[in-house]
Amino acid sequence: MRQDQVEPDQRRSARVFAGAGRTASGPVLFDAVLLDRDGTLVEDVPYNGDPEKVRPMPGARAALDRLRAAGLKLAVVTNQSGLARGYFGEAQMRAVHARVEELLGRFDAWLVCPHDDGDGCGCRKPAPGLVHAAARELGTVPSRCVLVGDIGRDMTAALAAGAAGILVPTPVTRPQEVAAAPQVAADLPAAVAEILRRQAALDPATYRRPALDPATPGRADTRSTRRVGTVPPAGGRARGGTVLVVRADSAGDVLVTGPGIRAVAATADRVVMLCGPRGRAAAELLPGVDEIVEHPLPWIDPAPEPVDPADMTTLTDRLAAVGADEAVIFTSFHQSALPLALLLRLAGVGRISAISDDYPGALLDVRHRVPPGVPEPERALSLAAAAGYPLARHDEPALRLRAAPEPPPEAGEPGYVVLHPGSAAQARGCPPELAARIARTLTTAGYRVVVTGGPGERELTAQVAGDVAVDLGGRTGLAELAATVAGAGAVVVGNTGPAHLAAAHGVPVVSLFAPTVPFGQWGPWRVPTVRLGDAEAPCRDTRAARCPVPGHPCLSGVGAGEVLDALRLLGVAPAGLPARDGGGAGARVPAAASTGGSGR
Repeated sequence: MRQDQVEPDQRRSARVFAGAGRTASGPVLFDAVLLDRDGTLVEDVPYNGDPEKVRPMPGARAALDRLRAAGLKLAVVTNQSGLARGYFGEAQMRAVHARVEELLGRFDAWLVCPHDDGDGCGCRKPAPGLVHAAARELGTVPSRCVLVGDIGRDMTAALAAGAAGILVPTPVTRPQEVAAAPQVAADLPAAVAEILRRQAALDPATYRRPALDPATPGRADTRSTRRVGTVPPAGGRARGGTVLVVRADSAGDVLVTGPGIRAVAATADRVVMLCGPRGRAAAELLPGVDEIVEHPLPWIDPAPEPVDPADMTTLTDRLAAVGADEAVIFTSFHQSALPLALLLRLAGVGRISAISDDYPGALLDVRHRVPPGVPEPERALSLAAAAGYPLARHDEPALRLRAAPEPPPEAGEPGYVVLHPGSAAQARGCPPELAARIARTLTTAGYRVVVTGGPGERELTAQVAGDVAVDLGGRTGLAELAATVAGAGAVVVGNTGPAHLAAAHGVPVVSLFAPTVPFGQWGPWRVPTVRLGDAEAPCRDTRAARCPVPGHPCLSGVGAGEVLDALRLLGVAPAGLPARDGGGAGARVPAAASTGGSGR
């Protein structure tokens, strides 16, 4: 079997994306779908070297044909330790894979790890090597891939490479693996349907359907586009007009809305953003925002003042002064856009788009709906698309920030690990004692650790940094924090703003994720990530701001050594030492000569 050392992304002179030839008026979220073999494509027969035992999973052929028809590349990524253990040979594996293709159709690539757990390779899942190798084989990058598998190793490998993951549980899937997965589907056809739905949700053409004029049945109502232009054939809006965009939350919420705002800015002449005081610094970092209006919204703020009629009149007057042709109201899944939509109507805004499960009456022109669990940046992009705004063709669906200043000189040369223990919501922060152990463990292993925190967290960061790490607590604004994160080799952080700063800069994240909200919705987006913590903890899905369970059990059980292992899985070496190639050393196997065999 041919063994090829996977080449790092940065050595490629150019990227040729597998989906580049497809026709779409919106951004391409996925180029390729990677599939585990045993338990996902075919029934799991341990260490199978017999083609006659190959049995497709129900609905697999039709589901795969849907992906092929949509122009997506397909690859199999499979652990086959039976090779290393001598249970079958290469010829038997090739025969098994030939039978799989006979039943399920041709795959564009087969990526096989022939090693056992003790071999220390970089390709055996949960290592991300096979995902990196498959992306390169298909001419794309991991962030434009989604991996479908049936066990936690598949999801860990996907996330560690920066790919999306969808778990399709079987009787062998452990409950902990289901709880920790970024997304779960009942079976392979359901996973495929969700992949195609997520792809289509970012394309304005998905929503282009003529509305009926209530005054003249059967005639199209053009009032919803009359002030900004018409929708051209490509699906993007004609450039022009002022658009008010809204996200009135904290810094992290504003950051994950950035892709949707960039989509609006791609075709609007002027973008004005309404945000609250907690999100102002983040709004200033977003590309595409021309002006900012800051005003707290009492139906959004977590500790609101009583509603003041005079204050609402002031806000309405400020909104009217913007002179917006239309507004796009971005909200989180548990918030309502309707109170602000009413004020915007009073301010004279002619076209308003928002996500709303509640009946909006005359308050919305575009009432958009999104299924639960969709990643927040995709949620925002889908609303922009429904309003007629795709990302620019040269833009990628990813978090982006304006150019950051230089980090504080105390941070030192790039390559350090940022440890951010705090959070505006206590339930999502790292317990101080654990954070201090992480700092000591990483320093002992040769990493340079920089501890960050806000002005109110100086005591916390001093405790965590001790005498082993650099303490920047309270010494950086959000822009300087972004610069510090940009220089990091990795960030160790809970579910809070710096995780999204890391994603915006492509910096790997060790996510100490408290499950108070869904990981698939709020975890770091399209960046290499390892999730740590108890996904089944009692705080799961409570949306609690303060830990509702004594002892913070979702994170207090994490060992500092697990963080060290996570950095190694991500290929992040101590600064000054050569980084481990995250691509691994898996066997690249062309589809025409497929190989493989059963074995986890």
